[in-house]
Amino acid sequence: MMEMQGFGGSPSSWQQGEASAHEPLCLSCSTAGTNVSFEFPAGCTCIHPADIHTIPLKMLCQNMKRQIVSRAFYGWLAYCRHLSTVRTHLSALVNHNMVPPDRPCEASGGLSKEVWSKYQKDCKNYKELELLRLVYYGGVQHDIRKEVWPFLLGHYKFGMGKKDMSQIDAKISERYQQVMREWKACEVIVKQREKEMQSAIFAKLSSGSSIDSHVLRLVHRDSTLSNEVFMSVDEPDAGSQEIPSGEDGTPTMTTLVPPAVLPPEERPLVEFDSPDSGLPSSRNYSVTSAHSQILSSIDDGQSTEEEGGCGEEGRTPGGRQDSLTEDRLCSQLDKLVTNGGAAEEFSPSLSSYTIELLDTVALNLHRIDKDVQRCDRNYYYFTPANLEKLRNIMCSFVWEHLEMGYVQGMCDLLAPLMVILDDECLAYSCFTQLMKRMSHNFPNGGAMDTHFANMRSLIQILDSELFELMQQNGDYTHFYFCYRWFLLDFKRELLYEDVFAVWEVIWVASRISSQHFVLFLALALVTVYREIIRDNNMDFTDIIKFFNEMAERHDVQHILKVARELVHRVQSLMDNK
Repeated sequence: MMEMQGFGGSPSSWQQGEASAHEPLCLSCSTAGTNVSFEFPAGCTCIHPADIHTIPLKMLCQNMKRQIVSRAFYGWLAYCRHLSTVRTHLSALVNHNMVPPDRPCEASGGLSKEVWSKYQKDCKNYKELELLRLVYYGGVQHDIRKEVWPFLLGHYKFGMGKKDMSQIDAKISERYQQVMREWKACEVIVKQREKEMQSAIFAKLSSGSSIDSHVLRLVHRDSTLSNEVFMSVDEPDAGSQEIPSGEDGTPTMTTLVPPAVLPPEERPLVEFDSPDSGLPSSRNYSVTSAHSQILSSIDDGQSTEEEGGCGEEGRTPGGRQDSLTEDRLCSQLDKLVTNGGAAEEFSPSLSSYTIELLDTVALNLHRIDKDVQRCDRNYYYFTPANLEKLRNIMCSFVWEHLEMGYVQGMCDLLAPLMVILDDECLAYSCFTQLMKRMSHNFPNGGAMDTHFANMRSLIQILDSELFELMQQNGDYTHFYFCYRWFLLDFKRELLYEDVFAVWEVIWVASRISSQHFVLFLALALVTVYREIIRDNNMDFTDIIKFFNEMAERHDVQHILKVARELVHRVQSLMDNK
């Protein structure tokens, strides 16, 4: 106050102070930084003696100025580093060109039947990007999904005429029938070999002799090469449980491994049916499925039991009838292969196939039959006839991609396509197109770890508070709980009607907003329930159980809206230069 009063009463001193402010200070004053000393060294000539009483206030103002500028600079630097991190880690996750929902017209109504009719009459009425924009922001009207989905999946190209579309359909149908003939012919040989192996095993057992090791290796090959990508998470603690086996009641030890310690290809997030039990006998194959043409002479009553079968069953006292049925089935196969007849095109020589190929086909057929029998069996569409079509499509796809083989979950991806398209050849073509993207998510694809890393970067930047909470509660920022979401495009999390809405948005998002829209959907799911996750202090096991319990109960339209907003948020960060 004394200094203020002295300063206010001397206008000449203020003017002198103003003038001296522009003069250079000594080194000790100019380099003091934020810890400015008000003591001046002896002999300092930077300050006029008449201004000595104004120095403390002037230095205080300069100190405050330096601090303000310094804080502003470091704030700006932190922001630039943040943007650099965003651009480094997230630049590839979104399209930089933002497509608005309200230009040239409001798109929230989606692709309606009226708009699609105008497009079909004249392709010039709507551009492809405009149709995709309508789908992205509003979905597709259910009545026209059967017509629109083949375009979204790449079976047809936008702008094609009916003649070109018919030519594509004819080519696909011809190719599909050819593939069907190929794998069905191989299936006959596989059935023969299975019968021979079983006969050899039964003979050894009845005589009390030991079974050759190479026979056991072939028969039980699928026990060690499981296609299961899901497992139970009901027991979070590692340990061993004694579980009786299916056939002889002998207890076997099953180890329950916590999901967090599993490698990516085995990260389990849902309980599925029992794993392979070993012997891939012919009783596991549906007689009413793909090889029904070969087995048409078998009585319908003999195949009724096998229609409802789900995996291996133990031998019971009534198993003799099953054995007789099995023998008659194999006998029919022998006659068809030996005598030709109606199945002549399906009966090549055994020498046409290598042992490795036959083993691979047998293993994949066994896996397919297991999953087909239990694929959405409570949904009205999947009657025995449609399950047979599903098996045909899946076997045809696997035959063309034996290096990939069948992996549990592929039937889940095919099922919604069949429900909408209701055409075997068309569903086969669209499923092939879909798998060009989805196959990378399966264990041999390697994309799953990339998804997890991108999820970590996204939530770390967009919701740092939730990220820190995840780190504190056991650190589940590895995001393994998203495994099932990415593997099946959220199919197990949603009702069928919601699956349709989500899938078509994912398909068009690559052109409108992001090729990685599934990441933003996953982040939207976490964001919608972030308060529940935070308030309940959920750990890894809790969050898995929570989302399993919430399956088929999500507000899909709200989640899609949040996902689109998250994409726009990242695009805005990228655009802010």
